[in-house]
Amino acid sequence: MKTIIAACSQNLSGSRASIQTALRTLLAAPWPSQRDVRSWLQLLSVLQWVLSFLLLGTISLLLLIYLVFTSFWPISALYLAWIIFDWDTPEKGGRRLPCLRQWPVWRHFRDYFPVKLVKTHDLSPSHNYIIGSHPHGILCVGAFCNFVTGSTGFGEMFPGIRPSLTTLAGNFRLPIFREYLMSGGLCPVTRRAIGYLLSKNGTGNAVAIVIGGAAESLSCRPGVTTLILKNRKGFVRMALQHGWVTGTAAAAGGGLGVPAPHQRPPCPLHRACLVPSFSFGENDLFRQVVFEEGSWMRSIQQRFQKMMGFAPCVFYGRGLTSVRSRGFLPYARPITTVVGEPVMVPKIEDPSCETVDMYHEMYVRSLLKLFNENKTKYGLSETDELHIL
Repeated sequence: MKTIIAACSQNLSGSRASIQTALRTLLAAPWPSQRDVRSWLQLLSVLQWVLSFLLLGTISLLLLIYLVFTSFWPISALYLAWIIFDWDTPEKGGRRLPCLRQWPVWRHFRDYFPVKLVKTHDLSPSHNYIIGSHPHGILCVGAFCNFVTGSTGFGEMFPGIRPSLTTLAGNFRLPIFREYLMSGGLCPVTRRAIGYLLSKNGTGNAVAIVIGGAAESLSCRPGVTTLILKNRKGFVRMALQHGWVTGTAAAAGGGLGVPAPHQRPPCPLHRACLVPSFSFGENDLFRQVVFEEGSWMRSIQQRFQKMMGFAPCVFYGRGLTSVRSRGFLPYARPITTVVGEPVMVPKIEDPSCETVDMYHEMYVRSLLKLFNENKTKYGLSETDELHIL
């Protein structure tokens, strides 16, 4: 018995010593610094955003289809009834949630790159605006961070302006994902949705359109700034149809509704202006395999884009565990979005092609001026040029 007791006491003392040694080792180990914690929070915030945009809609759709064949089928039936009842909401201003725009995770998302918004001119809340967002990049990070989240201070820089970013209309047919998009203030890039915001939702609306679209993403690569813009004129026509109502001043402005320089325009019912914006650094976030024009892979991408509305880009970024690993997360590169000077346009219900071309050229000149005045400030050289196709 004494031998057993002695053996037990020896085992207990050995266990106690092992625990003490483990605690000393744990206390001696370096704890994560605040910088490490911030880095992980930033990485996780970007991860949830990428997963949401790439997978949320598809997973939600597959889940609801699966539930149809289970005892939980009423969930799918009720949600289908809700979508039918709520079908037109995305094209009537959506259903934004201010709390989502101020979600703390967006501050970590902003700081990961980081993303910065630069104001060059005031935007009056008595006008409406179409903001052209350039370039598209792979995932439109700059446009999302500035016009969907409140993390870069858009509301403070432009008080009284409500930004709405447009995206493919097909995204609003995906269950759950449509609610996520609308809560952030996104709307379909359709004439009906844009026209509603410019004419039936009061003033102070800024509709941001990534004009280059999916076609532009196919040419996205670091060090090259190419925009698909030369034949993209629908946004100009929309601005003209919701432009300045100047009454008798139209005659003084040469029949285009533009007041003469010596005249002060009367107060319009609705005002719409074109505003160029450029996100420097957007094309540096991913590496893409760019296929040459005329190649069979390029033709497959273009056909897929015409059928589905988006282009299947072959790209990669960093991995989750290391900057040197490859994955689908964007590289941490600074993005600076500069919002330029508004281009005032008149209100013309049915503008001619010549009128649309004239104001399109005015917009392009304003965009080129914005690019050339800021390129050396935000990572480009004096010799870098903006190529417009």
